[in-house]
Amino acid sequence: MSLFSEVPQAAPVAVFKLTADFRDDKDPNKVNLGVGAYRTDEGQPWVLPVVRKVEKIIADDHSLNHEYLPILGLPEFRSSSSKIALGEDSPAILENRVGAVQCLGGTGALKIGAEFLHRWHNGQDNTKTPVYVSAPTWENHNAVFANAGFEDVRPYKYWDAEKRGLDLSGFLSDLESAPEHSIFVLHACAHNPTGTDPSQDEWKQVAEVMKRRNLFVFFDSAYQGFASGCLDKDAWAVRYFVSQGFEIFCAQSFSKNFGLYNERVGNLTIVAKDNENLTRVLSQMEKIVRITWSNPPSQGARLVSITLNDPELFAEWKDNVKTMADRVLLMRAQLKAKLQALGTPGTWEHITEQIGMFSFTGLNPQQVQYMVKQKHIYLMASGRINMCGLTTKNIDYVAESIHEAVTTVQ
Repeated sequence: MSLFSEVPQAAPVAVFKLTADFRDDKDPNKVNLGVGAYRTDEGQPWVLPVVRKVEKIIADDHSLNHEYLPILGLPEFRSSSSKIALGEDSPAILENRVGAVQCLGGTGALKIGAEFLHRWHNGQDNTKTPVYVSAPTWENHNAVFANAGFEDVRPYKYWDAEKRGLDLSGFLSDLESAPEHSIFVLHACAHNPTGTDPSQDEWKQVAEVMKRRNLFVFFDSAYQGFASGCLDKDAWAVRYFVSQGFEIFCAQSFSKNFGLYNERVGNLTIVAKDNENLTRVLSQMEKIVRITWSNPPSQGARLVSITLNDPELFAEWKDNVKTMADRVLLMRAQLKAKLQALGTPGTWEHITEQIGMFSFTGLNPQQVQYMVKQKHIYLMASGRINMCGLTTKNIDYVAESIHEAVTTVQ
């Protein structure tokens, strides 16, 4: 008898199961619109040219070694990451009340932030403190906070399925009714999975309520630059909240905007009230990191740090990011135009009103199943598609298949 004979089989992670099913499919017309990774118009992964260049710089630098990094990570990576989130001229940075923790991707940044908040938010055990995540949200948000010990992870209203856009009134209502000191996980830009972001005026309304109600802001910033092609535009919400005096956490990922999916490069930026508070927070985060991964890896962090701190490389990187963002925007425009030309029932304006890698198509579960089983087009059960999976070669087939699904499956 094995000691593990009573261990139940866990359900597969949906998005990776979808990719496995796609890989096993022999149909020549198959299309993968599931996994969240950038693809070129040839449907291939893209190593950013600036990344290739910096990898060679690192390989040729014989002063580098494989000694442990500090527990909190590579200092120049942490500071430069926080600068692109908050802006180089951020008063919070100038006032020396911004710190950071190098983490294993955006998920690691969320994890370290969640572990800290469970122990120390508002100076108490926070097992019962409500954590609010958007409905819908990236599936890992719920699990990360639940596994950190929060027993009350709740949804807040965000998506209006009927109008296929933001449910601002519902969002504001949930903010008003949330207990004081509740934690809200906000998507900084390119909301996953809907692709629907508040406007700047709507963000101001959200901030006003959160400030008045003493709610804690935890931004998840996985797509800065990748959404609009502009780093500053995609960081607007984070910078606005800081300008309004909020203490915040901001989980940053460089998987998408650097194409470093397998390097797991992340950063947790902390904006505190003053340097004394920041110092104490970082001291506790160091303890949490020590028992989680002890010391972070160096390759990806060095790559990002060298790029962000060299003016020529930084400019080249911004151009690379804009190349990716522009291709996504082009695919959005073309998909909407083709659906409208086909006379596909319903409104499709949301395709171009949404932003970033993902689009919430509005397809129902039955229509999704039709797309997968009959048309060999793989997308999430929610109807979310990765716009990067569209190419000039498959977009007609995808548009025609959506039209067929909408008109034949209710």
